[in-house]
Parts: sequence; C-alpha cells; structure tokens
Amino acid sequence: MERTQTGMSTPSRATLIIYILTACIALVGVADATYLAVLAFTGETAVCGGSEGCFQVLGSAYAKIGRIPVAAFGVTAYFTVFASATFAAFGYRTARKILAITISLMFLYTLWLLSVQAFLLHAFCRYCLVSAAMVFLLTGLLVATPPAPRSSS
Repeated sequence: MERTQTGMSTPSRATLIIYILTACIALVGVADATYLAVLAFTGETAVCGGSEGCFQVLGSAYAKIGRIPVAAFGVTAYFTVFASATFAAFGYRTARKILAITISLMFLYTLWLLSVQAFLLHAFCRYCLVSAAMVFLLTGLLVATPPAPRSSS
C-alpha cells in the first residue's frame, strides 16, 4: 500500500475488491429501502406475495420514527455506505472510518429491528429480511477488510 501526505493511500487489490463489493451491495440496499420508503410516504401497500407478516411489520409503530419511515433512514445509511466505499476505494482514509461507523450502526440497528420482528411483532417482513441479510454481508466485508496502514507522521 502506497502512502501519501494528503490523507489518502492506495488500497491493495484485495481491499479494492472488498470496497467494490461493498458499494454494489449498498446499491441493492438503496433500492430495497427506497421502495419501502416510497410506499410509506405514498401510503401504498408493499407487494409481499400474500405474506401477512409483511403487512404487520410495515404497518407497525416500529416502522416509523416520528413521522419518518425507518426505510428513509435506511436509504440514507445505504447511500452513505455506497459513497464511503467508493471514496475508500480511491484511497480516502476518512471514508474508511465513516464506512466502519455507518456499517457498525446499521448492524446494531438491524439486530434491534430483527428482535422487534421476532419477539414483539411475531411477524417478519421479506424486504426487511433482505435488508438484514445485506447488512450482515456488509458487516462481514467490513470485518474482512485489512486494516489501514498507520501513517508515519
């Protein structure tokens, strides 16, 4: 890994591949969360294939924080992961930190939402489970990312 004095470093090939995968998964997350956010804002019903659990979860009090759908926060979080992974791929060290913090917060919130579905609502939403799977993948990629070299300044 080559170091520069501008807060940038050239990532290794393996690290670059991890950032590209992270950005791609985040884009799928943006699509999933955007779909649910648009439905929540328009009052439409999700296409859940007849799954009652989906309707129970998306219509519950836990699906919003105040008047804002949780999915809207998901759009923001997934886009932050996409942008941070893209900048990290170009060697921006600050982007690595933002990426790690965002994915860690997403992981913790996903655990909370999964426990709400399992233990409070006793129902699961397919779109939410897809999002949870993506967050788990993102977390795995974050853990697999080699640490950034320490600067000698």
